[in-house]
Amino acid sequence: MDIGFFLSGLLTGLREGVEAALIVSIILAYLAKTGNQRHFSTIWLGAGAAIAVSVVIGLILFVTIGGFEAPAEQIFEGFAMILAASVVTWMLFWMRRTAANIKGELHASVDRALVEGGVIGLAVLAFTAVIREGIETALFLMGQATAAGNEALSTLLGALVGLAIAVVIGFAIYRGARVLNLRTFFQWTGIALIFIAAGLLSHGIHEFVEAGWITIGTGTAFDISAVLPHEPDEGSLGVVGSILRALFGYTSSPEWITLIAWVTYVVVVLFLYLRPVRPVDAKATTPEQRPAGA
Repeated sequence: MDIGFFLSGLLTGLREGVEAALIVSIILAYLAKTGNQRHFSTIWLGAGAAIAVSVVIGLILFVTIGGFEAPAEQIFEGFAMILAASVVTWMLFWMRRTAANIKGELHASVDRALVEGGVIGLAVLAFTAVIREGIETALFLMGQATAAGNEALSTLLGALVGLAIAVVIGFAIYRGARVLNLRTFFQWTGIALIFIAAGLLSHGIHEFVEAGWITIGTGTAFDISAVLPHEPDEGSLGVVGSILRALFGYTSSPEWITLIAWVTYVVVVLFLYLRPVRPVDAKATTPEQRPAGA
């Protein structure tokens, strides 16, 4: 098992899993608070369906990639990794913008579902809330597994461990335990995912170089393989380099185009991500909007 790809998958599974678990726990806690525990099974049904659909989508995408031959394989893998980097970037900024109001928005959505759609409305609410996280996870893991190549199983195993930890955290959130500061958790895991996404982006561009789609800036920027190689069979330093490669797309001899893309992405996205954000005003739910008995 490759430790670097395992940790990369674990971080992705943990981050995405906690987001989904947070949403479900907020919905369940609000239903319990308003005396609607009888609808718990409906929430689990909707969330379970979303997870199943996400797994199927991920498997289809991963199997599809394996069916191509060069250079179509490199081109498809390049697009897959760049798509994964784009999806995680969008997800980070969406969560950053809405995190402060997500609880109030979910409460309002539960109220509307109980009044307008009943059981079906709650199932749809749970499905739509979780499917977004599920598809994002499937796409991001697809990109990571593609970059991992023969070590894809390490990435998927790490993701499963991360998701399992996320389930425990979600249960603790539902029970009201303050197991971690969610704001700090999302900020630091977001920063780590930015570096992972930068690695996917540069790796995707490298695939285009190999396929012959990119012919500018393909010269080697530098070669420090004697200092920190990225192959695990190059001794202890090679193990460190391989972990950095799995996590952040490190290579001891990058092309100019991939190096520039990596540095540009990290600098620009980190700057935008760490800027102070003004939370969007949440729509308050009036007593008249709440279901009877709430």
